[in-house]
Amino acid sequence: MRTAPPERRRGPAMSAPTMGQAPPLGSTVRVLLRHTMEAYSDSPQALGWLRHHLERFDEPLRVAIAGKVKAGKSTLLNALVGEEIAPTDAGECTRVVTWYQDGHVPKVLMYPKAAQPRPLTIHRNRGALAFDLQGTPTDQVDRLVVDWPSQNLRSQTLIDTPGIASLSGDTSMRAGAFLTPDDAPTPADAVIYLMRHLHATDVRFLESFYDQGVAKATPVNTIAVLSRADEIGVGRLDALTSARRIARRYRSDEKIRGLCQTVVAVAGLLAQTGRTMRQDEFAALVALAELPRADMDGLLLSVDRFVRGEGVELAHPDTDARARLIERFGLFGVRLGVTLVRQGINDPTRVAEELVRRSGLEDLRTVLATQFTERRDLLKSRSALLAVEMVLQREPRPAAAALSAEVEKILAGAHEFVELRMLSALRAGAVKLPTDAIEEAERLLGGDGGSAAARLGLDPGIHPEDLRRAALEAATRWKRRAESPLSSRNTADAARIVVRSCEGMLASLHRY
Repeated sequence: MRTAPPERRRGPAMSAPTMGQAPPLGSTVRVLLRHTMEAYSDSPQALGWLRHHLERFDEPLRVAIAGKVKAGKSTLLNALVGEEIAPTDAGECTRVVTWYQDGHVPKVLMYPKAAQPRPLTIHRNRGALAFDLQGTPTDQVDRLVVDWPSQNLRSQTLIDTPGIASLSGDTSMRAGAFLTPDDAPTPADAVIYLMRHLHATDVRFLESFYDQGVAKATPVNTIAVLSRADEIGVGRLDALTSARRIARRYRSDEKIRGLCQTVVAVAGLLAQTGRTMRQDEFAALVALAELPRADMDGLLLSVDRFVRGEGVELAHPDTDARARLIERFGLFGVRLGVTLVRQGINDPTRVAEELVRRSGLEDLRTVLATQFTERRDLLKSRSALLAVEMVLQREPRPAAAALSAEVEKILAGAHEFVELRMLSALRAGAVKLPTDAIEEAERLLGGDGGSAAARLGLDPGIHPEDLRRAALEAATRWKRRAESPLSSRNTADAARIVVRSCEGMLASLHRY
């Protein structure tokens, strides 16, 4: 049994919308944890593990960012935080699991595998955060924990993981040991998986992270990101449009739908640069925009031509500045930034906002809010149930039988888990519904978010009375489907679960 991760700062005590049941799932699981702690009060290791998972309910959601080497994990993390706090080069720190959490003051602690934690010195390198492992080999470091004052880290702790399928076996092994450990549940509540294109390696990882057990990793806690979307189409201005089209195709793929919640296209570098753009970079874009269009188009044929300034008399920005610009923006970002300036946007703040808007970052943040934040209580409960199951299996005793039965009762009876099973079955194609019904069924089961408005496909600001009316109509419609003699048994079972979800919405809306 693994020791618990380092003590974490507590986040806001918030819970996802429930299905109108009492007590809520989170409360039920907390009670189970306390009962298990009482039964194992004589086992310091089990007691510490269970107490850690009880405390996790009051922490921010833990979201791991995973993917192959050079998928853009650290860059996306920086974009989500809005600061360059994760090293993005190929240095030693990118080969270590690193936690980024909200803190009162900037601080980095290194947790060696065979020694006490110790602080690391923080410094900046060209504006980006950097820290030195002080000669400790990366294979001797369990994790780094970075405390950083950030509003964006208060609701979620982000965990940067080493590259999967790395040429370094040790690096790839560290990522796998964290995300899919053999001897414990993963420390993460949810995962953002980055891929440049869908390769067999990506599918194998998603399959390894997925488990048929409802309390284990399921599509509901995994989002796939088509990263580095700006590189599709060799940096053309329509690159992101092409990337979004590819993401839509992946979302409709039955195999992928069974392994992750959704697929979003994001240009991570563009998002990071937009959120951290500096005045000198804007001035360089303005200078480039003043070049004749033919000269600028020639420069943007390749990175080498742009940095060398081939065929163009260009004093500003100079070679070093152009190299830094291409490192920060990429060809697509430079092309887009210059285009925005030529279109008359002469305010650096507006240019930065437009870069972020076009990057797809806000689409991802919306998905994170609806798919992860709204399911916070469910995801925390899933992690806690895995912890209880592990303790019961590792240290069997007379009290374990009753506790194991309680776990099974929660899994079978909590409608949140019933929804997960059905949602996964629908997306994997194990349960078939008519084409005109499957999209609505997935939405009503929470596939697009857990709020009543998201489930009903309505605007978030709609009046509660309109929500109640829509929920009642949906419940009536699906009840007819459940009772129809033309419906197969699987269809009728799925319809009854959807009806229960609608009834849960009606119960929760009755409070307003």
